[in-house]
Amino acid sequence: MNKNRILLLEDDTNLGETLLELLQENGYEVDLAIDGEEAIELSYKKSYHLYIFDINVPKIDGLELLDALREADDKTPTVFISAMVDLKTMARGFALGADDYIKKPFFPEELLLRIDAKMQRISSKIICGKISYNPSTKEVLKDGVHLALSHMLLLMFDLLILSKGKVVDKDELYTCMENPSSTALRVALTKLKQQTGIEIKNIRGVGYSIESC
Repeated sequence: MNKNRILLLEDDTNLGETLLELLQENGYEVDLAIDGEEAIELSYKKSYHLYIFDINVPKIDGLELLDALREADDKTPTVFISAMVDLKTMARGFALGADDYIKKPFFPEELLLRIDAKMQRISSKIICGKISYNPSTKEVLKDGVHLALSHMLLLMFDLLILSKGKVVDKDELYTCMENPSSTALRVALTKLKQQTGIEIKNIRGVGYSIESC
């Protein structure tokens, strides 16, 4: 599984560097942006497990940034850090889909504790390349955006990803299909590879496997 990735938006240089160092020391991969435009560009280039946004930042503020990301169907969990704690601002933040809100000033260790707790919940997801899969909700994300697989392809994907590194027998994959056949199975798996970008190997005479991500 990939290292957990965080996008941190903070224009206070000292605080940003302190948080960056603390999070990296605790095993997180962090990109630091100092304004909203830089943050939104990074969000398009990479997929992240968590966003940490200050609200009052240059160019595009944290609230506008989250609004734009949610409009683009980016559902990445988001924590706001801000000195702005009026109820109207907080209400708007949560209405836009924020998961948490921490008032400045705060102890950096407090933020770390909240992030660790959130990441423990996120870690139940399976990360494979650009794909994030939540087995409990059956939600598939590609680069943080919901991937709408057909019911049949979702059943096949679930079997394969939960058995990553092992071979799934063809007969087991047939159970996902209404009219199973070798040809129909090959066509379905080709579509699954195209939509997810994940390599699915044919183990001749045995079945299929996602060997690595």
